[in-house]
Amino acid sequence: MHAYDLYLASRSPRRRELLTQMGIRHQVLLAPEPPGEDEPRLAQETPADYVLRTARDKALRGWHWLQQQQLPCLPVLASDTCVSLGETIFGKPRDHNEAVTFLKHLSGTEHDVRTAVVLVCPPVPGNTSPILIERVSHTRVWMRTLQTAEIEHYCNGREPYDKAGGYGIQGPAARFITRIDGSHTGVMGLPLFETLGILELAGVPIHD
Repeated sequence: MHAYDLYLASRSPRRRELLTQMGIRHQVLLAPEPPGEDEPRLAQETPADYVLRTARDKALRGWHWLQQQQLPCLPVLASDTCVSLGETIFGKPRDHNEAVTFLKHLSGTEHDVRTAVVLVCPPVPGNTSPILIERVSHTRVWMRTLQTAEIEHYCNGREPYDKAGGYGIQGPAARFITRIDGSHTGVMGLPLFETLGILELAGVPIHD
């Protein structure tokens, strides 16, 4: 019997908080990450394909890491979020100038936030390949027109730099958002409807 039922392959405090609120006992699993920032987008890859691939890569990296470290063999959950305007993807800004540029592009727009969730489960007896369960949440977001001064003020803090598109709906940037159509928790980084559905399929217990 373990004190937790799955691994969360993420550094995000928001994802951990959401799992805790839902009664999911978990342990953070921080596998070594490849060098560089956001993973490069492949040719002809749609935003939905991109975010699913990057979430899958995170989950499988965590799965291989737990095997290398001989940790208890439990499911590994990973998630990734991307913001897109048309076919242009906005990842996590690398510096102040990029954060400002992102928000200037997104200001006054109706854009998309997609979050992919991937659960890697132990293989069935007689098989060596893990089982993957995948879902993608899609939310339409309306952002009001922002003044240059408020963009600069917002980007002077640390708030934009660990968030796709340079903003988080649960923080100070909530005042930028006029409407969403879809999943609020998906925009936060872990869509609970899709996540709980995956965990139910995998038989992961949910504790009150």
